[in-house]
Amino acid sequence: MSSLVVFDDGTPGAARFSTSDPTAIAERLKTIGVRFERWLGVDIPPRDASAERVLDTYRPWLDRLMGETGAGSADVIRIDVNTPNRAALRDKFLSEHRHTEDEVRFFVHGAGHFILHVDGAVYDIGCTQNDLISVPAGIPHWFDAGEIPDVVALRVFTNTDGWIADYTGDDIALRFPAVAA
Repeated sequence: MSSLVVFDDGTPGAARFSTSDPTAIAERLKTIGVRFERWLGVDIPPRDASAERVLDTYRPWLDRLMGETGAGSADVIRIDVNTPNRAALRDKFLSEHRHTEDEVRFFVHGAGHFILHVDGAVYDIGCTQNDLISVPAGIPHWFDAGEIPDVVALRVFTNTDGWIADYTGDDIALRFPAVAA
């Protein structure tokens, strides 16, 4: 189930807002420039479907999104118990960072948490199957799919070099652990 929990950045244990209603999540995130939507009405490809099949399945949505954003490429990322160096990969994503382009993800299978640090608040967005999130360029954030990840996601890029992070050096992610499964 999709979720949003908002905290003051100085009080990790005390949520000031919480919802699992996708419409309320989208409305709240829109106030900080984050796009959140659900792509429904498609026969979800099997978890082990080829990247080409996954991309083809979501092509109408991807074409619309990429046309709106000017993004130039999309790929499929899989993170699960068989991912080589998954602990190191998790550590890389858990450090607060930002990007020079929007970070766009669509969850085909599994779940993960994008945690954003904006204007003195921490937004923990739990994304699940059928969720699209677009974190605007420059917003400090981190990502957690848990110790035992299970994610198949579409990634959309403008920069053909792919995922490039600018780490902030802030240890805030240690104070706000995600509740990822």
